[in-house]
Amino acid sequence: MPYLSKQRRSNLLMRLDWPLIILYLLMVAGGWLAICGATYDFTPGHLLEMGGRPMQQLIWISLALVLGGVVLLIDEDLFESGAPYLYIGFILLLIVTAVVAPDIKGSRSWLVMGPIRVQPAEFAKLGTALMLAYWLNRPEFKLTTMRGYLEVFAIILLPMAIIILQSETGSALVFCAFFLALYREGLSGAFLLLASLAVTLFVVALMLADVSWGATDASRLLICSIISVATILYLSSIVRWKPRERRILWIVSATYFVGMYISLRWLPIDYSYVALALMSCIILFCFVRALLHYSRSYLLVGIASLGLLAFSLSVEYVYNDILAPHQQMRIAVSLGIEQDPRGAGYNVDQAKIAIGSGGLMGKGFLQGTQTKLKYVPEQDTDFIFCTIGEEQGFAGSVVLLLLFLTMILRIMWRAEQHPSTFGRVYGYCLACVLIFHLMVNVGMVLGLVPVIGIPLPFFSYGGSSLWGFSLMLAIFLKIDASGKR
Repeated sequence: MPYLSKQRRSNLLMRLDWPLIILYLLMVAGGWLAICGATYDFTPGHLLEMGGRPMQQLIWISLALVLGGVVLLIDEDLFESGAPYLYIGFILLLIVTAVVAPDIKGSRSWLVMGPIRVQPAEFAKLGTALMLAYWLNRPEFKLTTMRGYLEVFAIILLPMAIIILQSETGSALVFCAFFLALYREGLSGAFLLLASLAVTLFVVALMLADVSWGATDASRLLICSIISVATILYLSSIVRWKPRERRILWIVSATYFVGMYISLRWLPIDYSYVALALMSCIILFCFVRALLHYSRSYLLVGIASLGLLAFSLSVEYVYNDILAPHQQMRIAVSLGIEQDPRGAGYNVDQAKIAIGSGGLMGKGFLQGTQTKLKYVPEQDTDFIFCTIGEEQGFAGSVVLLLLFLTMILRIMWRAEQHPSTFGRVYGYCLACVLIFHLMVNVGMVLGLVPVIGIPLPFFSYGGSSLWGFSLMLAIFLKIDASGKR
């Protein structure tokens, strides 16, 4: 039966995780109050105007509660059995969106139906989480095999690629959160190392793009050195070197760094080519060892090192020729490469001023000046956190963060208690998506990460984000309740 009987509905109310529901209601209510503060213009009755954003958000909250209630009435088995169909449906919807969606602020990610705008990428996270949970719950599936890696990576990367085609890079990056969820299921830490190295090399390549140390290309020297050192250290952790190999390694390393010092100090040569040659030799060594000893470890390390090198050398091309000008400027401002206080850096600067002006206890509800006078664009959407910081101060900001922390930890704890892999994986997917949104959104407002247009869950204005997260949470509540005995 797709819907629950009366008896099962009664039992469901007893099994629901009410602390999690209360946390959700508190956050939604707090989000609505924050939107009221962000949009208030000192006009009497403004908050209750039908066309105003507070009333629209209230309508969307009501619809979210209705949708959540409907989800709770559906038989929990349908979520698992229907996961592949939901995933495929959202993939098709993303493709349609990329083709037919109008260009809105440089992005083709919104389906417009009269006065209603829907962003399918917000719901694709739900489909991907369910599909991952379904796939990992299959008895024959093993994550730690090459085939297992390829399968789960394909599930995550496919919607990411389509969303990138929509020119919605920020929404695509959210799907990286699913990789974090896989660590609970045995994903190798090598992937986290690769991701960290990729970010480091990206920053190095951009910040040192036109920098020379004497005759040496600084960017190429550091990139090749970082990859070489990381490769050798990782090999040392998984391979037992022979004494002769260890001596050779020490001699080569010492010679390389001594040569680098001498070159940068006294010799007018581009030492980055030496670093590139060393990197090439290390990669070649990995592939030769893989062929001679039929070693998968050496093969994977060689492929990873080659991939990092190719990625690093392509950063400048991607930055200059693929990213949109506004994306380039946001990254440049975040890294301190450029200053643009009237352009890309304006939002962040004004948000910092608003948060700083709130002090310890804030200016009070509807009493903010920085946000009320509209100094902060997008203050009710992506920059809603600055409204909270100004009106409620440091104390209110801490309360908000504690609410998120409590919710995330509660979800992870309940996920661990679930008897099936499906429920556990889905719970961790939800928790990791919330973590990613929270960290990136707050980081954007504080100027710690580039502005990429990621909303604060349950707080930012907008129906798509609210409905997407509400449905994800409602499904988790239902799955969690089904696992209780």
